[in-house]
Order: sequence, then C-alpha cells, then structure tokens
Amino acid sequence: IRYGWTHEFEYVTEDGFSLDMAKPSSKHAIEVDGPSHFLRNPATGRWIDNGATRLKSRLLAALGWTVTHIPFFEWECLMSEADKRRYLETKLGC
Repeated sequence: IRYGWTHEFEYVTEDGFSLDMAKPSSKHAIEVDGPSHFLRNPATGRWIDNGATRLKSRLLAALGWTVTHIPFFEWECLMSEADKRRYLETKLGC
C-alpha cells in the first residue's frame, strides 16, 4: 500500500539505529513491529513492548525522532485494503 509518504527503507541513523522506514529530513520513522518486539502478559493476555523495543523508542525520542509503531497484532486484524488504508491514515495523521 502506498500513500505518497516518501521515505527510505531500512534507514540507519547517524547514531546507528536501524529504522524500517524513515524520513530523515523530518526525523519521522515507521517501525513495523513483529512478535519479537513484544512479550505477552500472562495475567491479561495483552501484548506489551519488550525492553529492547522500549529502550530504542526512548533513545530515538531523545534524539528528536518521532516513531510510529505498527504492531503485528493490530495489522493482522485488518481484513481489507480499505481497512489497512484507514489504519495507516490514522496512525500517520494523513
């Protein structure tokens, strides 16, 4: 799905962070987070960010980056292209 969001894939920041998609000029990134980015809370069954994902997000924010996360468990629920488009438009503020 394309939305005119001109970006670089697998961008590496000058600080050494790898980003799935990035607009370096505005320091905006999209991270597509698969299961390895999460832990499952055994009491509630809810997915929560693991420590490495939280740390990376905090460090990027401290460096001035805005990161939009696309968690796998939200994306997998989207059945149609229209649902995916609406989801991305909402996440990206389009």
